[in-house]
Amino acid sequence: MPLLHTTLLFIATAIAEVVGCYLPWLWLKKDGSPWLLLPAAFSLALFTWLLTLHPTAAGRTYAAYGGVYIVVALIWLWAVDGIRPTAWDLVGGVVALTGMAIIMLAPRS
Repeated sequence: MPLLHTTLLFIATAIAEVVGCYLPWLWLKKDGSPWLLLPAAFSLALFTWLLTLHPTAAGRTYAAYGGVYIVVALIWLWAVDGIRPTAWDLVGGVVALTGMAIIMLAPRS
């Protein structure tokens, strides 16, 4: 699978996971409506399905996906929660993406 396609799929997967976790958080921590659980469940089901679209081994896919998830979560922190990531957050995101790149771009025999 080409790297750009894989990365875009990882981004879509991360957004589905963050939304699926954020909506129950709103319900529990911010007195949101219990109806938030319905789109949360749909979003988590979408997240799971998106992970199955990768042709590589599940463990490798999950490991590489983790790096993209971290960066998407930091973007969410800024865009949705209104909290600007710190320099340490950004360094951590770069380290996570570097780990993802090492996993995804490593030569396979």
